[in-house]
Amino acid sequence: MRYDIDRSSSKFAVHAFATGMFSALGHSPTFAIRKFEGEVEFSPDAPEASSLRLRVEADSLEVMDDIKSKDRQEIETTMNQSVIEADKYPAITFETLSASVEPLGASRYRASLNGNLALHGVTRPTVILVLVTQMGDMLRAGGEFSLLQTDFGITLVSVAGGTLKVKDELKFAFDIVARKAEV
Repeated sequence: MRYDIDRSSSKFAVHAFATGMFSALGHSPTFAIRKFEGEVEFSPDAPEASSLRLRVEADSLEVMDDIKSKDRQEIETTMNQSVIEADKYPAITFETLSASVEPLGASRYRASLNGNLALHGVTRPTVILVLVTQMGDMLRAGGEFSLLQTDFGITLVSVAGGTLKVKDELKFAFDIVARKAEV
C-alpha cells in the first residue's frame, strides 16, 4: 500500500552544535526542514517489504530559534551558500534499499530502514531507526538519526579565527505523517 507524505502535518528538523573556545557564547541552531516530499510503501501483511523515498529541497532549511532577524538571515545564508551549497546541490534524498520491521503490538512497529542518503553530491549508506504507527489510512513515523557533515564532503563552519565552530555531528528529528495515496 502506498502512502504519500503529508508535509503540512509533519515535522522534520536538524540541530547543529557550537564548539570551540567561545562555544558558550555561540549559537547552536535548530533548523526546520520546510520543503520535503516522498512516499512510503507499507503493508502490515508484509512489513519487511516497506520502503521510503524522501526528497528535501536543500534551500528550505529555516532557523527555528528565537534570534534577531539579522542573525537568522546570516545563519540561513551561510547554511544555504557555504555549507550545503543549495545552488549546486538542490536536493537531499533518501531511498530505502531494505527494511527490517518488528511488530510491537496492534498497529505499532519498529523499523530499521537501510538506504542511501544523497547530500552535497555524496551518496552514503545510512540506517534510520523509526517507530511507526498505522492508524486507518494514515501512517505516523517518528525517530532521530545523526550524521557527520564531513562524511558528505561538507566543510565545517568556523568563525572568529576558529574559536567558534560547528561540530561535525548533526542530529535530525522527525515526526512524519503519511496518508494513503489516492488510487
